[in-house]
Amino acid sequence: MKKPPPSEYPEIRAGQSIELLKALHILTRDGKMNQDSRRKLKQVYHLYQFIEPLLQEVRNERNEITLVDHGAGKSYLGFILYDLFFKALKDTSHIYGIETREELVTHSRELAQHLDFGGMSFLNLSVAESIVSDQLPNRVDVVTALHACDTATDDAIHFAFKKQASHIVLVPCCQAEVAAVLRKNKGKQLAKDALTELWRHPIHTREFGSHLTNVLRCLQLEAHGYQVTVTELVGWEHSMKNELIIASYKNLPRQRAAQRLGEVLHSVGLEEMNARFFVDSGLLAEVKI
Repeated sequence: MKKPPPSEYPEIRAGQSIELLKALHILTRDGKMNQDSRRKLKQVYHLYQFIEPLLQEVRNERNEITLVDHGAGKSYLGFILYDLFFKALKDTSHIYGIETREELVTHSRELAQHLDFGGMSFLNLSVAESIVSDQLPNRVDVVTALHACDTATDDAIHFAFKKQASHIVLVPCCQAEVAAVLRKNKGKQLAKDALTELWRHPIHTREFGSHLTNVLRCLQLEAHGYQVTVTELVGWEHSMKNELIIASYKNLPRQRAAQRLGEVLHSVGLEEMNARFFVDSGLLAEVKI
């Protein structure tokens, strides 16, 4: 018995739609792959390896899966997830892409219709607007936000809390809000604590502010009962914004994480941001500093 001929592109997963990969410009129109294509495909598949077990876990517990992708852009992630996982389910599982740029929403809708991906919807909303929008279900299983700039990542976390999401997958980007508050309060903090030297110089303010933002987000997630894993999405050669935060709801004890969150905010002079990171005011009321 003859062996089947080897795949022209062994990087592409079995069952992957070649037409989709062309539409996403991962393959050229004539089906070729270049170095940039391989980089994009590697990045998407690497992320898929983290998300697939979460989807399978939800699938084992529920009859259907609802996933909301915030800051969807051209919806690379949503389309790949649907193609590799959702389209085989043959049920009412659904992916919602949230994006503020109307032209990208229109293009994604047209592509989903062309590919007959009926379980995909695209909404022209900001992340903040999606929290109160009646176009989304009351309960969501998985929330993703890849490179949702600055406070959009925090809004995605708030969305996940409201929708009782089982899993949250974040790749934060452009965290400027915390750095701005650090910069504003730097003078009075310098007189109080030598550790303020960590962010005294402007470039350090930016870098420390970005790092601190993600630390605060992790504590916030833990303070809401989530188990948090922080890892690297891709190698440094692909992107400098490659920190991947995965949170899974386990109903864990919350008091210690909430206490630490309050202490960190206080120690770096960010008390004015309590409302940003303590969505649940009851948690803040229990914090003793």
